[in-house]
Amino acid sequence: MRIQLALVAAAVVVVSCAGKSQNNEELEGTFDYQCIAFYNLENLFDTLIDPDSNKILQDDFTPSGSKKWNTKKYYEKLDNLALVISKLGAEKTENGLAILGVSEIENKSVLIDLVAQEKIKSRNYQIVHYESPDKRGIDVGLLYNPTFFKVLSTSAYNVNNPEDSTWRTRNQLLVTGELNGERIHVMVVHWPSRRGGQKKSAPKRDLAAKVGRTVIDSILKAEPNAKIFYIGDLNDDPKDVSVRKTLGSVGEIDKLEEGNLFNPLESFHEKGIGSLCYNDVWNLFDQIIITQELVKTDYSSYRFSSVVVYNKDYLIQKSGRYVGYPKRTYSMGQYNGGYSDHFPVYLFLIKTK
Repeated sequence: MRIQLALVAAAVVVVSCAGKSQNNEELEGTFDYQCIAFYNLENLFDTLIDPDSNKILQDDFTPSGSKKWNTKKYYEKLDNLALVISKLGAEKTENGLAILGVSEIENKSVLIDLVAQEKIKSRNYQIVHYESPDKRGIDVGLLYNPTFFKVLSTSAYNVNNPEDSTWRTRNQLLVTGELNGERIHVMVVHWPSRRGGQKKSAPKRDLAAKVGRTVIDSILKAEPNAKIFYIGDLNDDPKDVSVRKTLGSVGEIDKLEEGNLFNPLESFHEKGIGSLCYNDVWNLFDQIIITQELVKTDYSSYRFSSVVVYNKDYLIQKSGRYVGYPKRTYSMGQYNGGYSDHFPVYLFLIKTK
């Protein structure tokens, strides 16, 4: 069953919104493309202990820790991730991603090391990062190519639990800027995990969804036609209550009502396409959700075109207990030399040339 499930998810699937009556060559000659992506980098830790930190995962990712994490492994992982990033969106964007949201990073330092890797350093990716209060010691961040994107403002929003003042999770990063002169807003998030069970942990993800919805509503109040991208690892699937009801997303454009967001990845999950696999079941936690302004059909400015789950063959485990799963860094406690336990997702924007 595991192999069969993996084969279902192993085909890169694209959901497209624009130009349905045109062939690919016609589209590529008509539109300018930009690409926005999200990638859970799976515990991208350096090898050092921060003396000012008491984060619980930090000791594991050191040469003397349980992972036997060292410089060689660290740079091998950086090189692997840079390879993936170099390929995202390459089928339509010669210069690669304009914007990449990331999660499960230890600090800004690992992002500095990542963007310096040979496979992507020529893109000159810049970094937006805030330290999160998360007890595991992982943050979210945003990389952007300054050739295409100019940052205007940044902020971070904490997710608090009114019933437990000691509880901590990742903050939600908001970056406002101009994509080739057009104002957009990108929120990068990593909602609380399902540790302790999906049902028991669901209220924590609902808290995260409420924070996201509040920020989105505040932007829309000031800018009714705002182009907003809510991207990240939600630890819930597209049709779960936190995503559908609390965040207010809908998977079909013709069913959008006032206030709804559009989730182009909802149809993927319905077909069994996932971005990660757990207990032989594919989940689609990694999502890109957008405001309705982006699905309009006036292509004089950037609009949604298509979305991709990037699950190429080289990212898939070929042997062992987790055959068919995303090839992760560690498997069954042993170093596996992989990429991440998540596949990245990305979205194309198009504008008439």
